[in-house]
Amino acid sequence: MQRARWAADPERSRGRRCNEPAPSGRSEYQRDRDRIVHSGAFRRLEYKTQVFLNHEGDWFRTRLTHSLEVAQIARSLARSLGLDEDLVEAICLAHDLGHTPFGHAGQDALNTCMRDLGGFEHNLQSLRVVDELEDKYADFRGLNLTFETREGILKHCSPARARGLGDVGARFLDGTQPGMEAQLANLADEIAYNNHDIDDGIRAGLITLDELEALPLVAGPLAAVRRDHPGATPRQRRHEVIRRLITLLVDDLRAATEARLAEAQPADADAVRAQPRPMVAFSDTLRAQATELKQFLHKRVYRHHRVYRMNRKAQRVIREVFEALVADPMLLPPEHQALAAAGRERHGEAGVARAVADYIAGMTDRYALHVHGGLFNPRQVD
Repeated sequence: MQRARWAADPERSRGRRCNEPAPSGRSEYQRDRDRIVHSGAFRRLEYKTQVFLNHEGDWFRTRLTHSLEVAQIARSLARSLGLDEDLVEAICLAHDLGHTPFGHAGQDALNTCMRDLGGFEHNLQSLRVVDELEDKYADFRGLNLTFETREGILKHCSPARARGLGDVGARFLDGTQPGMEAQLANLADEIAYNNHDIDDGIRAGLITLDELEALPLVAGPLAAVRRDHPGATPRQRRHEVIRRLITLLVDDLRAATEARLAEAQPADADAVRAQPRPMVAFSDTLRAQATELKQFLHKRVYRHHRVYRMNRKAQRVIREVFEALVADPMLLPPEHQALAAAGRERHGEAGVARAVADYIAGMTDRYALHVHGGLFNPRQVD
């Protein structure tokens, strides 16, 4: 499909923090995507929790499979809307790079630990990973991604923090919108996690399809599957409902977005940023139904006693490791000891805490458990 006039153009990118020669044989956004895929942070997503802890079963989603599902949905939508598919894919693959082990439970625990020391938020940490923490290039720190990819990674940010982020934080201060590709990646994320959390919740025995029938968003797809496939197995029925639900959400998002674009008629990507509201959106009806589904999942899956119990254990692991390492940075591996020392020199104890938070946030679930055992289990000798 021909590129829409409001799409991002890699030839007109706002550039990188450190100037580089133009890539050969690929676009600027393709280069971003490739750097993300080859990063250590991306590989570690394979062993980071989505909702269910990594060791609970190989069939549950991880941060890596979630990111791939988000990218697949977003690329399909980008193609149909004439947006830059490579930029959308880069944003989707990078959006969770800063996530802690143990999912949102780990993030909440680390944020509590850092409450008086600048806080912790995985979205901002993802930007920190690509800007600072990935350390493999001789010419610059981080991955040196384009402004447009970095803009999409930073989905939300407080004004106080935005002031220190330069151009990528400006929209949180002046009220402008991100580009179309960033907006699309954000909602593709929502489509992916709502649907795979249904799938994983049913697999885990926390919810059933019959219970979901009470939700208007799910009732239609479920009725269609029962009508069209009366002899389907439970596994087939679950899959057929979810694929229809994804199609319903994708089609609505495309139609509502096209309607907003037809009304606003933005001249280019900069005109999208100047709009008073996002251009990529669900219809009002489907937005209300999706919110109802989120509330159901929060109550029946995320707050289920089995998930809650494991989350509490995970939070204790994060808290105890953080407290031990901040109290005695000599317990850190040598390279992280050096980062903690540099942090203390620049920012005092807050700098030490930030270095420890960076170390913990980069851990996989199983490595976090290993480190905790090494610190507190006398039978484990590292």
